[in-house]
Amino acid sequence: MGNEGVVAVEKALSLLDCFKPGEEALTLTALAQASGQHKTTVYRLMNSLERMHYVIRRENGTYSLGPRLLYLGKLYEQSFHLASIVQPELHALAASTGESASWYVIEDGQRLCLFRAESSEGLRETRLAGSSLPLDNSAIGQVLRFWGLNEPLFDQTPALPLYSSGIRDPHIAAFSLPVFGEGDKLSAALAITGPVSRLTLDRSENGVAPLMQETAYRLSTRLGASKSFCDRFFSR
Repeated sequence: MGNEGVVAVEKALSLLDCFKPGEEALTLTALAQASGQHKTTVYRLMNSLERMHYVIRRENGTYSLGPRLLYLGKLYEQSFHLASIVQPELHALAASTGESASWYVIEDGQRLCLFRAESSEGLRETRLAGSSLPLDNSAIGQVLRFWGLNEPLFDQTPALPLYSSGIRDPHIAAFSLPVFGEGDKLSAALAITGPVSRLTLDRSENGVAPLMQETAYRLSTRLGASKSFCDRFFSR
């Protein structure tokens, strides 16, 4: 069985992704250029989206997003519970790495541990969700400062995940990388932490990096970051 229907749906949805802040109204030519699709294909797909009220065609020929998207957005907003999205991923990451997995956000100039899944190993770093720590030079702090506060910590995007050891506690090490959301903006720092005797830098090359990147990718796309951005950022 062919996948023509799936391809057509993906092409239509990719056109909706072309609309961004400051680019709320787009011409057919602009949509074709942004999506990389042929102008005739764009015209046909936009007609279908218009009939379903996902876009509006204005008198000057430009297109903008339609009211059906607002309805779906509100419906999603009502059904959305952050913990139900994040916590299962943290538990899976903790189980696969044997280390504690955490979700940190910026709150009142601090880094707040919003969600947490503890390690299954006997020796571990324990922290309660709701704990606040300084925005220091740890891997977690660097993620929040660089991608969240735009501090010029690096000349270019560093290799991920970031690693730090003994910054806050001489016995604790951490790996961390960003998770994005709406507008491809930082939502949180995803981290695994553990004792320096076990959580060493070489573990990044021995399985930790791909596990964390896959987790961050899934969470980012579910939180509203664009698939094209996530594909580029997480090198998919």
